[in-house]
Amino acid sequence: MALSGTVLAVSAFAELTQALDLGAGRAPQSLSRSMALANGTGAGKADRVWSDRRTLAASATEDLDLAGVLLDAFGQAVTFARIKGIVIAAAAGNTNNVVVGNATSNAWSTLLGATGTLTLRPGAFAAVGTGTSDATGYVVTAATGDLLKIANSGAGSSVTYDIHIIGASA
Repeated sequence: MALSGTVLAVSAFAELTQALDLGAGRAPQSLSRSMALANGTGAGKADRVWSDRRTLAASATEDLDLAGVLLDAFGQAVTFARIKGIVIAAAAGNTNNVVVGNATSNAWSTLLGATGTLTLRPGAFAAVGTGTSDATGYVVTAATGDLLKIANSGAGSSVTYDIHIIGASA
């Protein structure tokens, strides 16, 4: 099964303005990054993708096993050896935060470290891409470094989040 049309892009633009005596000053600022990946497993390539919309009950957590447990859109097990891009978005209607990272065992630690976390407030999102010249990506080690923990930060209400992972099998 080939992977095609794989693009991850992020862009930010803001403009500072200030009234001056005889006009207005402007300072536009922007930053954009994108990567297009071909089918395969080396630099600038990916051959696996998994995405889902998930809901966690109040105070619940889950460990997403990146090496062989997740099922793709066709019901096939997805085994990542390297992550090339990941996007996680918390639903705007959430009351609690979505917390990413810090699995108690077998943590996928090449992105956030063994105990690091990323907190996504309601409506927040995060995107990480490796770039097309990176053959290594964020390594996944089956059975010892393959669990991505996602947690609901509090009691009282569930949280929903969307996740999209692009990677390679080798």
